[in-house]
Amino acid sequence: MTRSDVAPLLLVPAVAVVMLPFVGSFPAWVTLTIAGLAMGMMIFIMASGLTLIFGLMDVLNFAHGAFISVGAYAATIVLVRIAGWSSADSFLASLPPLILAIAVAMMITGVLGWIFERLIVRPVYGQHLRQILVTMGGAIVTEQLLAVIWGPDQIPLPVPERLRGAIVLGDVAIEKYRLLAVLVGLAVFAAMFLVLNRTRIGLLIRAGVENAAMVEALGYRVRRLFVGVFVAGSALAGLGGVLWGLYREILTASMGGEIVVLVFIVIIIGGLGSVGGCFLGALLTALVANYAGFLAPKLALASNILVMVAVLLWRPAGLYAVARR
Repeated sequence: MTRSDVAPLLLVPAVAVVMLPFVGSFPAWVTLTIAGLAMGMMIFIMASGLTLIFGLMDVLNFAHGAFISVGAYAATIVLVRIAGWSSADSFLASLPPLILAIAVAMMITGVLGWIFERLIVRPVYGQHLRQILVTMGGAIVTEQLLAVIWGPDQIPLPVPERLRGAIVLGDVAIEKYRLLAVLVGLAVFAAMFLVLNRTRIGLLIRAGVENAAMVEALGYRVRRLFVGVFVAGSALAGLGGVLWGLYREILTASMGGEIVVLVFIVIIIGGLGSVGGCFLGALLTALVANYAGFLAPKLALASNILVMVAVLLWRPAGLYAVARR
């Protein structure tokens, strides 16, 4: 992303402004826009780990959806053991169990990512076709293991009572959970941007992508840095899985596989390897899907594909491509 290239930054506000007269009602437009931003933030969290792994490691991880499912189930293990957490008397009282569940989910998916990288991904670095095959196989095995352990039935994951409902400002209703998702998404984006662009570790990672041999010659272990990136990307998938599971309030073993297609669409729109492009792509696709669902429900399912086609016709490499493959 260059400072002079601001055109993609205008897409999200432009789409929102253009849709206002079509929606007609200003309160309905605000509600749809915030709901779209919240969904976009959740998609970004799930997609950011994948675009990070591809952009910095050149790894196509089709098992990313399985990490999303594992994260949601890991959070459930914690939450079902904390009686009454979803009916806490106050918002602050419901936060500690949720934070603990998120921490456990990110830890478990991070460890799973470390094992996955060592056993499955490491032997096929630089071989994209084999990466696709082995990671898809890993995703299928993980999904089936979840079904064996938890059973084929849907598992409820209710949102805490204090996060239900909406904040009403005049005629505008803003759902509390969606607002929380927006805040979490912004925090993740800010943290990723600062780590990659303002820290020594981020500098070493980006230098390792450009010239691994030089970084190795300076005494740094590039392989360890890249393993850390894979673990971080997997942990982000776990975080996204928790948020997505609470948003749906129902868990299934295939939930990650169902959303991973949209995740890939988002990183293609954003530009392979671009965190900023991924952020914009997630917001853009979610907003368009929300508006389409309100104005033309039959078009909503195809809206993501149409957005991807339109963006790629404009910029074949995506909004902000950084991966030079």
